[in-house]
Amino acid sequence: MSTLEITDLVVGDGNVATEGTLVTAHYTGWFEDGTPFDSSHFRGRPIQCVLGSGRVIQGWDKGMLGMKTGGKRKLFVPAHMAYGERGIGHRIRPNTNLMFEIELLDVVKREA
Repeated sequence: MSTLEITDLVVGDGNVATEGTLVTAHYTGWFEDGTPFDSSHFRGRPIQCVLGSGRVIQGWDKGMLGMKTGGKRKLFVPAHMAYGERGIGHRIRPNTNLMFEIELLDVVKREA
């Protein structure tokens, strides 16, 4: 598959994640065979990023748009929207599709 797939598991009822908002989320990432490769739960602290800033993979920047605080989403991220041809060391091989479950904890609109 070569397109980003988004599945809402739980639709939140809080603030909406839009480009430029600061989001806080817990996540777990898996390879297509179901093997987990990373999780904010394992570290005990959520990730924060500004959507659209390029700090996270493109699949996240696009896949979290429209989520509401309290929501959970499953993302299928094709390789070209993840780490592409470069991969990440020995952990994520080049041209690897990834899957994530993301729980949106907070959305903050940043001041201009």
